[in-house]
Amino acid sequence: MASRLNKSKSKVFFRMKTSQVDSNSKLQLNICHLYPDLMDTYGDRGNIIAVVKRCQWRGIDVTVSNISVGDSLSTSHFDFDFFFFGGGQDIQQEIVGKDLQKKAKDLKRAVEQESVILSICGGYQLLQNYFKTLDGKMIKGIGIFDAHTIGSTTRMIQNLLIKINPTIQSEISEAYTSLRGAEQRSNLKTEIKDSFASLRMTGEETILIGFENHSGKTFLGSNLKPLGKVIKGSGNNGEDGTEGAVYKNAFGCYLHGSLLPKNPHFADYLISKALERRYGEIKLEPLDDSIEWQAHKQAINRPQSQ
Repeated sequence: MASRLNKSKSKVFFRMKTSQVDSNSKLQLNICHLYPDLMDTYGDRGNIIAVVKRCQWRGIDVTVSNISVGDSLSTSHFDFDFFFFGGGQDIQQEIVGKDLQKKAKDLKRAVEQESVILSICGGYQLLQNYFKTLDGKMIKGIGIFDAHTIGSTTRMIQNLLIKINPTIQSEISEAYTSLRGAEQRSNLKTEIKDSFASLRMTGEETILIGFENHSGKTFLGSNLKPLGKVIKGSGNNGEDGTEGAVYKNAFGCYLHGSLLPKNPHFADYLISKALERRYGEIKLEPLDDSIEWQAHKQAINRPQSQ
């Protein structure tokens, strides 16, 4: 397929804020996959694959390091731009939660130095203040997000559709462009706007679609902003209409499925954020995301029939 072959030949366009580099210089993205052997439910590993491929199609070099129980983040040669932390069951969270305390200082420092973290479900919960299980066990988090989770008897399992927080929408629009034909792009925007007209959406870039499966109810601190507002599904707790959390470049959510392959706008936003900490302002070359947006469209149609 020609459009896919063209991805591997793409050049990267970027400009530096703080220094000058040769226009032919290669960009490098260093990814840390946290606890992939213990926290990898519902296709979460697909997020790593999506980031790697979207970088490779643009000629960006990528390294992925798997960091698990007993591994240190303090070694001087680790300088990660992007951390991914997937979901797991309560028993895995207990194991990981204890080890994570040893990595807390390094992860907090990484966030303050503008590294990107994408955490999903169990990983999201462990970056909060604490998770109290249904049987009363307290799993201490590391407090990157001022939030906590309480186990419940309610199983929140369904496709989850959210409208992205307006403060992030404009940044995503700047970071993401697609090579899809103008007519196809216009048709998709019209279909989405017609389906959810009451939400005053401007197009597909304003929403995220994923799959949630959790019984923990997450409650955000008063100064912590959510990733978005629930359109269909439960989100953080099924009560206040919020989903996920954002602190600096750290993002937490319940969007399994995998999230990034069928939300290419959010994937490119995170990639841009991660590269900017090392290189300054980045403008990624657009890719042909026709297949990705077809998957996105199919997924958003499912919640409407539930």
